[in-house]
Amino acid sequence: MDELMRGRVYGADHDDPHPGPRPGHVYRELVAGPLDGLLLDVTGWTTEQLQEGAALATEIGTYGPGGSARYGPREGDPYHWDWEGDTR
Repeated sequence: MDELMRGRVYGADHDDPHPGPRPGHVYRELVAGPLDGLLLDVTGWTTEQLQEGAALATEIGTYGPGGSARYGPREGDPYHWDWEGDTR
């Protein structure tokens, strides 16, 4: 778990002096794709939302600006979300 807590959080500003996880928050590590290695803050998400995963805005995916990278939970491993592809 210590390894997970060292990453950069998705959506953190590039000039944020503390772009890592915050105490009291819940995170998922994004695996593969354009957001590989980032942490997603899922604090307050419902069980249903956590099961569905998320489409996350990114400018570095297949579709460039305006595109999203789709991530979903890894079976049997609630802390890692795997890349499922890019969408518009």
